[in-house]
Amino acid sequence: MRTKSAHKKKINVVTLGCSKNLYDSEVLMGQLEASDKKVVHESAEQSDIVVINTCGFIGDAKEESINTILDYIHEKEAGNVEKVFVTGCLSERYKPDLEKEIPNVDEYFGVNDLPNLLKVLGADYKKELIGERVTTTPKHYAYLKISEGCDRTCSFCAIPLIRGKNISQPIEKLVKEATTLAENGVKELILIAQDLTYYGLDIYKKRRLADLLKELVKIEGLEWIRLHYAYPTNFPKDVITMMKNETKVCNYLDIPLQHINSEILKSMRRGHTREVTENLLIDLRNSMPDVAIRTTLIVGYPGETEEKYEELKKWVIETRFDRLGVFSYSHEEDTHAEKLDDDVPEDVKQERVAEIMELQAGISFELNQQKVGKVFRCIFDRQETAYYIGRTQYDSPDVDNEVIVDANKHKVELGEFVDIRITEATDFDLIGEPV
Repeated sequence: MRTKSAHKKKINVVTLGCSKNLYDSEVLMGQLEASDKKVVHESAEQSDIVVINTCGFIGDAKEESINTILDYIHEKEAGNVEKVFVTGCLSERYKPDLEKEIPNVDEYFGVNDLPNLLKVLGADYKKELIGERVTTTPKHYAYLKISEGCDRTCSFCAIPLIRGKNISQPIEKLVKEATTLAENGVKELILIAQDLTYYGLDIYKKRRLADLLKELVKIEGLEWIRLHYAYPTNFPKDVITMMKNETKVCNYLDIPLQHINSEILKSMRRGHTREVTENLLIDLRNSMPDVAIRTTLIVGYPGETEEKYEELKKWVIETRFDRLGVFSYSHEEDTHAEKLDDDVPEDVKQERVAEIMELQAGISFELNQQKVGKVFRCIFDRQETAYYIGRTQYDSPDVDNEVIVDANKHKVELGEFVDIRITEATDFDLIGEPV
């Protein structure tokens, strides 16, 4: 049992879910530090207060969030933690249920409750802290959230119910925040939002992602700008032009396409057809033959017959995405798709996930073999025992290929760019040596 003392209480912020949640945690930590609070991120050491930033997007993420809450409640009951607070998407969507089922949490907060959460933690909410946050990523890269919420009406997605409608941040604010990050050593900026391509429509009445990129590339110190979570419908062509012409904008695009069958896409309320999807991919690859495209797919969506699944599988084989992830469909409460009959058996869904991922592993292996002997400019994120772990401009942190260099034979500086000749390749990793 812990004994109370007059020491400054340590607040441990635990982040679950996506990079957008991580950004929110960093903002919270920046506010806490500005109020002279002792704050750490996902520390294994004992803390007085724990704030869990939850994810509530899909079943597995919800389960992880609930299990994490229960783990820290156990620590609280054992006397190892004084207070446990819960915030984020799960708390926003299911607060009444959580309060009933897990009452030992000291208080629950939604995604827009930052001022109230800070007040409970004994901190003041400082509106003037533009761009002032505690980054938890390696010093050389950081995420920049350019908008919050989403105006899309995809049938399967609960994000608009949780995060609300799209709210873009002004270009001037984002440039100031990015400049601060660059001054603190950030070389790679990863733009995130629920939908990057919608940026600006709410405040400027037109899409202005390309205009934002034009300002960001001027910032001294930034060398890579990466685009995550783009939407295919009405994709702004001026963004393709920026990617092609500006060397700072990585030839990399994360664009979740979800499916290729036009009937499924219509039911998903995606706003585009197979033809529109394929034309966009052709435009991207014609403009930038070396572009790396990451996508995500959903299998087992209501009405996905064996024939429609075979169409998806054949398309994956023909399109040869550089990066690809697959989710199995599950009903989300209060979404349009919940009204549909979830008619694909769970075991069939899992078989389809496994089959698509096996196909992608083979595609990734073949694409990686083509890189052997070539030289790529890489940035190195970390060292794991006897290996340095880095990435090319075609790879985003945590989700894509990694470049591995033997630390017993070579020396590279973390956070620095190094030219690496690829000597070997596996399904999802490249092995190389400095030139």
